[in-house]
Amino acid sequence: MGTRGVRADREPAERLPIARVCVDMPLAHLDRPFDYLVSAADDEAAQPGVRVKVRFAGQLVSGFLLGRAESSEHDGKLAYLEKVVSPERVLDPEIARLARAVADRYAGNLADVLRLAVPPRHARVESQALPSRTPATPPAPAAPASSPSAPPSPASPASPVPVPGSSAGAGVVAGPTAGAEVGAGVVAGPTAGAEVGAGVVAGPTAAAEVEAGGDVPSERGPAADESAPEQAAEIPARGWAGIREPVVGGWDAYPAGPAYLRALTDRRPARAVWSALPGEDWALRIAEAAAATVRGGRGVVIVVADARDLERVDRALLAVLGEGRHVALNAALGPAERYRRFLAAGRHQVPVVVGTRAAMWAPVPDLGLVVIWDDGDDLHAEPRAPYPHARDVLLTRARLADCAALVAGFARTGEGQLLLETGWAREIAAERMTLRRRSPIISPTGDDPQLARDPGAVTARLPSLAWQAARQALQAGFPVLVQVPRRGYLPSVACAECRTPARCPKCSGPLGLQGARDVPICHWCARAAAAFRCPACGEQRLRASVIGARRTAEELGRAFAGVPVRTSGRDEVLDTVPAAPALVVATPGAEPVADGGFGAVLLLDTWALLSRADLRAAEETMRRWLNAAALARSAPDGGRVVVVADGALAPVQALLRWDPGWFAARELAERRDLGFPPAARMASVTGQAAAVAELLSLARLPEETEILGPVPAPEEQERMLLRVSRSRAADLAHALHEAAGVRSARKAALPVRIQVDPADLF
Repeated sequence: MGTRGVRADREPAERLPIARVCVDMPLAHLDRPFDYLVSAADDEAAQPGVRVKVRFAGQLVSGFLLGRAESSEHDGKLAYLEKVVSPERVLDPEIARLARAVADRYAGNLADVLRLAVPPRHARVESQALPSRTPATPPAPAAPASSPSAPPSPASPASPVPVPGSSAGAGVVAGPTAGAEVGAGVVAGPTAGAEVGAGVVAGPTAAAEVEAGGDVPSERGPAADESAPEQAAEIPARGWAGIREPVVGGWDAYPAGPAYLRALTDRRPARAVWSALPGEDWALRIAEAAAATVRGGRGVVIVVADARDLERVDRALLAVLGEGRHVALNAALGPAERYRRFLAAGRHQVPVVVGTRAAMWAPVPDLGLVVIWDDGDDLHAEPRAPYPHARDVLLTRARLADCAALVAGFARTGEGQLLLETGWAREIAAERMTLRRRSPIISPTGDDPQLARDPGAVTARLPSLAWQAARQALQAGFPVLVQVPRRGYLPSVACAECRTPARCPKCSGPLGLQGARDVPICHWCARAAAAFRCPACGEQRLRASVIGARRTAEELGRAFAGVPVRTSGRDEVLDTVPAAPALVVATPGAEPVADGGFGAVLLLDTWALLSRADLRAAEETMRRWLNAAALARSAPDGGRVVVVADGALAPVQALLRWDPGWFAARELAERRDLGFPPAARMASVTGQAAAVAELLSLARLPEETEILGPVPAPEEQERMLLRVSRSRAADLAHALHEAAGVRSARKAALPVRIQVDPADLF
């Protein structure tokens, strides 16, 4: 009873008594901020970006305080904030704007994006050190939320510590009135479609979305305020002591490389697509680009695909920047250490953050450069709603913060090529003479001269050309890399007599062998089929349909007696191998780095990559081949790459010339003719047939929307594809999100999964 009395006696804060809160609710019709009162006791702690607890529909739920205002458009009684969980401002104003933009881009909810952007709280870590950021000039009062046709008011409340160059109005949030008002904390505002989230107008005509290669304004944020006070803990001025200069033979090997570094130092928003040379120490080049940005007094965010790449960039940054100037974010660190490093970035104690996919949300002071390495890797795609891709998130950050961007890799995606063709980015590539000097000798086994010398090369898994290249490299004292697309021993087997694929007698799943002396095991139900008998001919003997990495290592061990054979794959991934004769059998993405480079790289079973039923099969094959071939020594040093494929194929031709740009342009032209991403925008709607039909009937789709399907989906569901031109992408995303909001307000029982630009179309 005493607690109730204390709550009844609470008085609102004298200044900016209204808190606008993003409540952690996954329902689409609640994707808007709600207004609450700030008590005088919580006035100091309740700053934009802190975690709070509020009463919502009778429950105590978590949320983020997005901003403070003088008044609310809601005429009824407002509830107070129940609790300020922590005074730590974990949601940076720039990240709040970015989250709203990404939610609009992918037809998702702001709460879902913030769940990805801000890691869970670790109270002990927060208490170990006080925040280094000190409050700046108090924010100005907020004007009432505008109508759908009116622009957002420039007098939005600012965070106590705004990021230079970002919106000073990071706290003004108004939401649609669709759906019933829930609980005591209610927000009133414009109708759905004209939301203003964290200072970014999120309607269909002004969604904060990066069209990969589309028209991107050069201004800072949509509501940028150049008069915003500078933060207290900003990056020191140029010329930090201890930062290493770029090495000779690095960026100067590319005609545009030195100019790009100068642009970073001069704080210009230089945007580039970089095609790295074979054998390039790409981690060191990225570290040097980060150092140039830091010299200009701005921050850097670097995203790589996996932990091995992260370790390489981490070591390179330590060598170039020195101690204490960067943090590496990785989920494997554990919750405490990861949160400690996140706070170091959020408190603006370091200017550079590197990490895997989650690092794309890392707050840094005065963002000057975003970098993504190997953007075609599927690890960059977020598997949780609303399924954003790291490349698109970073490009959105670059646009909102008016900063530089670097999309880098040995290969090039269609999205990267589109950035170049539309002029949004410039190309950084080496001249042909430099490329010939740095590349290994690359040979196919299926062209006419090879077939004339070795007629069996068409059917042989290891043609004589590949065998000779491996033998010569081993004799020269170099290791040999063998790339095999499939892991395991014999992942797929068939009847030895009639070649019928072997299936489990219980569930009809595919059978495979895990070892030479093992019995067949079903990949679906894991049952052993020791007494397997072919249902077509009655034969009991089996033969290999697909050979995995472990069986390949066994065969090579017999072919090269006395040579050590090592495998690198899911069970054990090798980071490095010594410069000694050895055979290294690796699956794509698990190739180790050899000291001095591999003497030979053999690309086997290429049909397994090229024949996949996937829109990006050829692009993914090109990426995997180039990443493996880049580990070979240069041609003058005896390096050689043998690809077991027909030399007339387009991916093989691009590999022979080491021309990822030509191949990416070819792929993009074909997709443009067929209307596939990134030339067009597509959305996938998956669920039970009745639920999908209901959502599409509610969605006010753009007039030109092309509906493809339905096609079967797993778990007895169906899938519909929606296709529009790039100019109508924001309209499509808004229409789907609005329809999902109507279904959630009606408490629809059957869920529907919405994905914008899904990775898999087939």
